[in-house]
Amino acid sequence: MQISVTFRNMESSDTLKDYASDKILRLKKYVPSPTDVHVVMSKHKYRSTVDIKVVSKGIVLRGEENTEDMYSAIDLAVDKIERQARKYKDRIRDYAPVGLADEIPVRLDVIDQESMEEESGPRIIQTSEFHAKPMTVDEAVMQMDLMNNDFLVFMNAQSRDVNVVYRRQDGNYGLIEAKTSPR
Repeated sequence: MQISVTFRNMESSDTLKDYASDKILRLKKYVPSPTDVHVVMSKHKYRSTVDIKVVSKGIVLRGEENTEDMYSAIDLAVDKIERQARKYKDRIRDYAPVGLADEIPVRLDVIDQESMEEESGPRIIQTSEFHAKPMTVDEAVMQMDLMNNDFLVFMNAQSRDVNVVYRRQDGNYGLIEAKTSPR
């Protein structure tokens, strides 16, 4: 397991780094090797934030926590990932990623809400680029849950069309299918 730790707005601490590494090693029984783990620890006034991202065989698990104590934030974030991994343990172990050549580049822009009301038009405040991976709808729902996201853009493995799966306010899931291939 390859673990990297980044500190933001705080001094680097070997004690915190070792503590996080020891806690993350508990995840070995749920995720297959090789696994990359990236931990970001940051301080914002009196709040400690820990964001842990685990990548294994193309599956991403993510846990983020904010508390007053950095150690408890680490514990809570690892517990969150462990619950997710335990829930999908068999599916994670059996997951076979599709080749990178089949991925579709996608760009996500975040628009400033206040600029929508101005005459100058919307102002983009953040842009993210990622690849929509081929997967089934079930795999997309699992991946969205593992990442703690409200939506996921993916390429439907059967139809080869771009799809979006999202979490509805009533707790159910929705699916948007954009037909890109001629019928």
